[in-house]
Amino acid sequence: MHGKKLIVGVTGGIAAYKSAELVRLLVKAGADTRVVMTTHATKFVAPLTFEALSKNKVIWDMWSGDISPMDHITWGQGSDLIIVAPATANLISKLANGMADDFLTTMLLAATARILVCPAMNTCMYENPAVQQNLRVLKERGIALLAPSAGELACGTEGPGRLPDPAVIVEEARFLLSPKDLSGLRVVVTAGPTLEPIDPVRYITNRSSGKMGYAVAAAARMRGADVVLISGPTRLDPPAGVQFVRVQTTEEMRREVLSRSESCDVVVKAAAVLDYRPLKTAPQKIKKDDRALTLELRPNPDILAELGSRKESKSMLLVGFAAETNDLLSNAKAKLKKKNLNMIVANDVTAADAGFDSDNNRVKVLFRDGSVEDWPLLSKQEVADRLLDRIKALRGSSG
Repeated sequence: MHGKKLIVGVTGGIAAYKSAELVRLLVKAGADTRVVMTTHATKFVAPLTFEALSKNKVIWDMWSGDISPMDHITWGQGSDLIIVAPATANLISKLANGMADDFLTTMLLAATARILVCPAMNTCMYENPAVQQNLRVLKERGIALLAPSAGELACGTEGPGRLPDPAVIVEEARFLLSPKDLSGLRVVVTAGPTLEPIDPVRYITNRSSGKMGYAVAAAARMRGADVVLISGPTRLDPPAGVQFVRVQTTEEMRREVLSRSESCDVVVKAAAVLDYRPLKTAPQKIKKDDRALTLELRPNPDILAELGSRKESKSMLLVGFAAETNDLLSNAKAKLKKKNLNMIVANDVTAADAGFDSDNNRVKVLFRDGSVEDWPLLSKQEVADRLLDRIKALRGSSG
C-alpha cells in the first residue's frame, strides 16, 4: 500500500479504540493515512492519539479554524480509499439517506474515492431491519461492506456486531486497492503438510508451515481470482475471500484436488505432501515396552504426477514446488519433466533464513523451455506475487 492515500473515519462507538491499531497498521504498510472523527468519537479516543499515529492533522470539527473550507471535498476526492471503522448505526443511516451534518458525512457525500464501511454495534441494533435496509442501500450504491465478527460485545451480549480485527480490515483494504488483473481466473492452491496416523494418538508428518501456499492463495484472491485453498493442518487463519477446504491425510487431499482441478485454470501445488504412510494403522494406542518398534511404510499416491497425466489441454497450468536438501536444480528439473509441469518453484529448505516456517523464501523457478530464474531472498508474499506474474504471462503466451 506504499504511496496510497487513505482516510480512516472514526465514529462514536466503543470499538473506536480499535481504530488506533488500524491506523498504526496502515501507516506501517506505507499508506499516507489521515483521520476524520465525529464529535462523539472524541469522547472515546482523543484526536491527539490519531495525530501521533498518523503524523497528520485530525479533523473532527467542521468549523475548526485550521482547516480549509474545501477540505471536505479535497480529502474525499484526493484519496484512494476511505475506511469508516467503526461505523455506527447512526453513521450508516446518515450515509444511506444522504445526510451531511458534520465533516465526515459531508466528506463521504462528496467523495469520489472507494468507501469501505465496517459496521460495529450491539447485535440487536445490527440485526434491526432498519439498519439492514440501510446496509443494503449502501451495497447497491457500490460501497464496500465488511461484515462484523461475532462474539462477546462490550454490552455483554453474544452475537454479530464486533468490529473485525484491524489486521482483517487492512487486508480488505489491500483487496480493494489491488489491481484485478487475474479476474475470472479459477485457481486451486494446496498448502501445508499432510499427516498420516500411526495409531489414534500418534502420526507422522513434516515441517511445512503452509505459509507459502497461503501467501499464494491470498495474493491470487487480492488480484481478483476465484480461489480454492486446500490445506493440511496448519496454525494459519485462512485468507479472507477464498473457498477453504481443510484436509489431513494425503488421500483426502488427493480427492479434493482431483475433483476441483477439473474446472480450474491453474493448480499451484505448494503443499508438502507425505510420500509415505504407515502400512497399518493400529486401532488402539501402541503401548511402550522394551522391544524395538518397526514402522513399515508404503507409498502414498503422487497427486502432482496424477494431475500432470490428466492434463487434457494447455489451458490448465500446473505449478509444482520442490523442497530439496541437496542437488536443487537437478532434482527440480527431473520433477518438472517427470510430472508434466508448466513450471516448478524450487527451494533449499536447509537455508537458515528461508524455507520451512520462515516468512521469507529464496527460490529458483524452472520452466518447460529450460529457462531458470534465480530470485533473491524475498518475503513469501513477494514470491507469491512474482509467481502469479509468471502464471499470467504463461497463460497469455499459450492463449
